Amino acid sequence: MPPIPTAELHLHIEGTLEPELAFALAERNGVVLPYDTQDELRVAYSFTDLQDFLDLYYALMAVLRTEDDFADLANAYLARAREQGVRHAEIFFDPQAHTERGVPIGTVIEGLSRALDAVQETHGITTRLIMCFLRDKSAESALETFESARPHLDRIAAVGLDSAEVGNPPSKFREVYARARAAGLKCVAHAGEEGPPAYVWEALDVLGVDRVDHGVRCLEDEALVARLVADQVPLTVCPLSNVRLRVVDRLEDHPLPAMLDAGLLVTVNSDDPAYFGGYVGDNYTAVRNALGLDDATLRTLARNSFRAAFLDEETRAAYLKEVEGVQESGQAGQNGG
Repeated sequence: MPPIPTAELHLHIEGTLEPELAFALAERNGVVLPYDTQDELRVAYSFTDLQDFLDLYYALMAVLRTEDDFADLANAYLARAREQGVRHAEIFFDPQAHTERGVPIGTVIEGLSRALDAVQETHGITTRLIMCFLRDKSAESALETFESARPHLDRIAAVGLDSAEVGNPPSKFREVYARARAAGLKCVAHAGEEGPPAYVWEALDVLGVDRVDHGVRCLEDEALVARLVADQVPLTVCPLSNVRLRVVDRLEDHPLPAMLDAGLLVTVNSDDPAYFGGYVGDNYTAVRNALGLDDATLRTLARNSFRAAFLDEETRAAYLKEVEGVQESGQAGQNGG
């Protein structure tokens, strides 16, 4: 049966770079990778923590040079996403990781946009593009990045905040988020993955975010949970990522059921699927099997994803109707592969 329809709201496009494409782009652009074979590179996809992952993640970005490269990267993700039930995708990209290598921000945005502009017709997926700031860079670098993106803001729906969390609180980026909101953009931020619940509070109260990316550590703060539940602030949780980056030791220990029981607006996403062992449908399958989630709960997660998405109400209603159609045909347990 077809997979349950869902929105993917926490997806780093650079994290969809599969070894096959990495080697193909390396050959196209004359880049020498520090691995001899695709299998050797796959073995390297084993991490002890977030920083260990980030070191490899940024090293492999060297293969991304041209508009064609970014378009090919996005097209490869979107084809996989459609097979896994994605009907709407809100895609993060990290401009600073490219501009510091000499790749103009316009090259990145135009290449990604080329793929996104065509995907509704080719795969029936609606999309949004979210420009993320690297939190381990300076606040000044984030401001410069935002200003350099101003000519392209018609392509961008929101700003985000990612990379190494500990020691880089959301409040560091107060000014650039104020500029983004003034420009009419939505705001999201990674918080409460490796960082403490205090970072989630800052994301809400200092940055004014519409969604919190990850947020799993919110359960350590009862007042924070109450706030998130009362305001129905969406949390874009990434279960397989949490295991690979040692946020939890085993998927069976994941706090997703407790988050749902608390009344939090939780969604399931893949984060960096090429590195973390699965795309969004694979995450649905994994949590169903490891946590014993029933079909009704999987449908709740799918509905949550569309409720949390940056969609007009007509499109949102159409996607929610698709989820209800799954209930009638009993497909909810069929995600992933």
